[in-house]
Amino acid sequence: MSAVLEADAVSFSYPRQAVLDCTTLAVGPGEFVALVGANGSGKSTLLRLLLGLARPQGGEVRLFGAPPAQLSQRWRVGYVPQRPVLAEALPTTVEEVVASGRLARRGWRRRLRPSDWTEVERALAMVSLLDKRHRRLSELSVGQQQRAWIARAFVAEPELLVLDEPVAGVDADSQRRFRDSLVLLVRERGAAVFLVSHELGAVADDLDRVLVLRRGKIVFDGAPDELTSSGVSLGIHASDLPLWLEGPG
Repeated sequence: MSAVLEADAVSFSYPRQAVLDCTTLAVGPGEFVALVGANGSGKSTLLRLLLGLARPQGGEVRLFGAPPAQLSQRWRVGYVPQRPVLAEALPTTVEEVVASGRLARRGWRRRLRPSDWTEVERALAMVSLLDKRHRRLSELSVGQQQRAWIARAFVAEPELLVLDEPVAGVDADSQRRFRDSLVLLVRERGAAVFLVSHELGAVADDLDRVLVLRRGKIVFDGAPDELTSSGVSLGIHASDLPLWLEGPG
């Protein structure tokens, strides 16, 4: 079956810095894949290329078999950035934020139907925010806000969900709820998940594969237990990331 997300020998450089060097990866339908790497390894640049926010200088990126710019049904890809920006003074409720994800799928000019609101409610329930649906998003904790943005991505019923450091700085309970939500998305709806994170402890047992990016290259692509059996921790680290990711000086 064709990959939903691919990078084929992708290269990218800034004026005085090479960032990615023939980077290759693929995520198949229904796979739960994590990308890890030290600061400066090229994760952010790679993510921008994969989402079509920048163009590679060499190689190809494909979403559902085509260049990102050719993807007309953008709802097929759900994206949750590390720190979504929302004006503090904007009186947007949690329910309204999540419902906007449904509009992205149906079309902004169309009114939501009862069936759409059912999906909004279901998405809120998946992230345990039903009791806060009428609260302003700005009133929620960081972890709760992140779960609301994840629900917004869920409600569009994406075939691929991309998350950038979604549990950075959130509490243990939010991490557990985050994990439960992702597992539901993968198992119930067959969506693929591509997770970029420093912290994999919450989802380590549910991942199909872990990709390790070092100096612009994928240096490991395999099952999590291949790493843990060699003594590598996928949990919380005392200082950024462990030496096995940083590599020798």
